[in-house]
Amino acid sequence: MTPAPSPARPAWAPAPEPTADQATKDAMSNATTVSPAHSASTASTLITNIAALVTNDPSLGDGSPLGLVQDAAVVIEGDRVMWTGDQSKAPATDNRVDAGGRAVIPGFVDSHSHLVFAGDRTQEFNARMSGRAYSAGGIRTTVAATRAASDEELEANLTRYLREALHQGTTTFETKSGYGLTVEDEARALRIAAAHTDEVTYLGAHIVSPDYAEDPASYVALVTGEMLDACAPYARWIDVFCEKGAFDGDQARAILTAGKAKGLHPRVHANQLTYGPGVQLAVELDAASADHCTHLTDADVDALASGNTVATLLPGAEFSTRAQWPNARRLLDAGVTVALSTDCNPGSSFTSSVPFCIALAVRDMGMTPDEAVWSATAGGSAALRRDDIGRLTPGARADLLLLDAPSHVHLAYRPGVPLVSGVWQKGIRVGR
Repeated sequence: MTPAPSPARPAWAPAPEPTADQATKDAMSNATTVSPAHSASTASTLITNIAALVTNDPSLGDGSPLGLVQDAAVVIEGDRVMWTGDQSKAPATDNRVDAGGRAVIPGFVDSHSHLVFAGDRTQEFNARMSGRAYSAGGIRTTVAATRAASDEELEANLTRYLREALHQGTTTFETKSGYGLTVEDEARALRIAAAHTDEVTYLGAHIVSPDYAEDPASYVALVTGEMLDACAPYARWIDVFCEKGAFDGDQARAILTAGKAKGLHPRVHANQLTYGPGVQLAVELDAASADHCTHLTDADVDALASGNTVATLLPGAEFSTRAQWPNARRLLDAGVTVALSTDCNPGSSFTSSVPFCIALAVRDMGMTPDEAVWSATAGGSAALRRDDIGRLTPGARADLLLLDAPSHVHLAYRPGVPLVSGVWQKGIRVGR
């Protein structure tokens, strides 16, 4: 795992690091390859007859940020992409898969989810859809259910939703704690999550624990002290809900700074419910992402455009709460790198479907289909500061999707239709 390159400005997609000398690429007539890094016994697979291949490398294909290659092929060896290009120039392989004139895109990178929980909040959703406004207080319902659940129940719930997401094309996911809010419950949530993903986030600062409702300062001390000590070994990231009713700017700064001192990198729930300091704090602390970004000032947008923090938009939350949509067009036009994610959680966005979020982003947030697909793949990779996922170029992890459609545009064009007909994760085709 290596850091992703800093986003380019002002284009909506950062230019990736080159994978080969440009003269070599030209000589290969729009195909790329890499020397095998696996043993001779590792089988290779050619996926051919691809109508449209999204590589997310603008040096390939049509030269767009998607690096779209027509009449394409991909070679997988082991868990890596070994070659991409014009199918007429594809090398010989051990195995062959006919894509049947369908599209292939990188696996979705869901960089924001809350999957370690118990119970559901059907009644809350039903009431909200009947006119009651959403507030962060609903989290306490899930906290109670999660504390009461066994480790086995929490893991069974997590794996259920991971399977659900995988079959819809999510090949990399981040997930958080935040529904335990005690030292023991936060640590066990992260321990369970870490068995299933490297992208684990400590979110003891989701809300002030009900146990500390009258003494939030003591809870912040717990989150930055004993709880952090117990949780840091299982996590890569630290997050905080910087919002009225949760943690203010000073509290969020203290929590994130303590996490950085323990080797955890910041992420921030920022500016979801109202204007606030979250986005600018995220940029100041070099957070990998500021998530939600619904209520932004010009200064917030300028800060994101000038820094390395990705704006992660979560349209499932706005859909499920009837809240104001984030203005993706404003961010993209300013040169901000944007990611799309599900925010899958039992209270405000109970969807594991990235294709659904792509359709929402195109319909209601001002994104083009190309931008939405890029943001759900390469954008998510940037939000996790990785360059081995979210693209289909030599050396990348072999996470890819076969769509039951001739173009990636169908993900927005045919909303609600299950178009993901094949999933490869780390080079292995996943059965249904």
